[in-house]
Amino acid sequence: MALYGMKLAWVGAHPLDAGMRAVVPGTVVVPLRVSQILGFDDVIRLAGGVPDVVVYSDISGPPPLAGIERFPCLTVFYCVDSHIHGWYPDYARAFDLCAVSLRDHLPLFASRLGPDRVLWLPPCPRMRDRPSAAPKVHDLMFVGKVDPEVTPGRHAFLAEVKKRVPGLRVTRGNYRELFPTARLVLNVAERGDLNFRVFEALACGACLLTPRVGHGQDELFTNGVHLFTYPPMDPEAVAVLVRELLSDEARRDRVAAAGAALVQARHRPEHRAAELVAFLADHRPFERLVAARLKYADPLFTRLLRPLYLHWAEALRPSPVAEAFLAMARRTAAVS
Repeated sequence: MALYGMKLAWVGAHPLDAGMRAVVPGTVVVPLRVSQILGFDDVIRLAGGVPDVVVYSDISGPPPLAGIERFPCLTVFYCVDSHIHGWYPDYARAFDLCAVSLRDHLPLFASRLGPDRVLWLPPCPRMRDRPSAAPKVHDLMFVGKVDPEVTPGRHAFLAEVKKRVPGLRVTRGNYRELFPTARLVLNVAERGDLNFRVFEALACGACLLTPRVGHGQDELFTNGVHLFTYPPMDPEAVAVLVRELLSDEARRDRVAAAGAALVQARHRPEHRAAELVAFLADHRPFERLVAARLKYADPLFTRLLRPLYLHWAEALRPSPVAEAFLAMARRTAAVS
């Protein structure tokens, strides 16, 4: 193994953390809450020792690592939600390497770090084993948050689909238990991202209907072979496709089986972990990257991180977290 014998601190729970533990035995997961802030001493304490590599696994919150520009080991940003947080490409400059989930955003990161320091690392299912088969009792199902305030586009779209497909069930819960009960599973990508639900549904053996998005989806899956695609936010197209597929069980079963087999063969957490490890190994010795970052630590802080910390201090005011970001911007106090 390319990183055998190294200690890797995986900061922030994520479906890939299990894969990393399988591929790199020295991986220690350091749980992280949104708005929690950790310094390097905190990482050492929580990881049970000094790490050789620190990976921040995106939890879609404010920047969580105090003094990241001065961490004395290799640092990696595993970025997932760049479709939500426009500041991520700039934040990535404070790290040595970056893995990006959404392929079409790679140029944004490569322009900051250089193309050799950025890896496309697509999503993977948040599960290891396919759930047991279950009776198909729903024609069409969507599992996820639907809120007119938080997800207005998704809320409006599903309401229009429901008018055309009365058998649509919209719910929340354990997708591993829910997806197998549906003849068809619907995915919605409100912000045009290639999301984890694609891989989760296929891993469950579902016949998936998902919007046509970029980010490498067509490179990973073939429409009509592994899944079915529809024009984004087009409820009539979904209804036509549903009617067509509900009348052809053999086709549904064939595509669902092909999608599940492809995920099992190429898109499990262990596959993504192996890709990330190979990417890290290609940049050994790590000391070269670390030294280059430390050389520019002061400009990184002044021009990049300090304005970001001041923004979050203002955005989260009044709160203890806001005060912590203000202290980080002033470098007046240790943060834990």
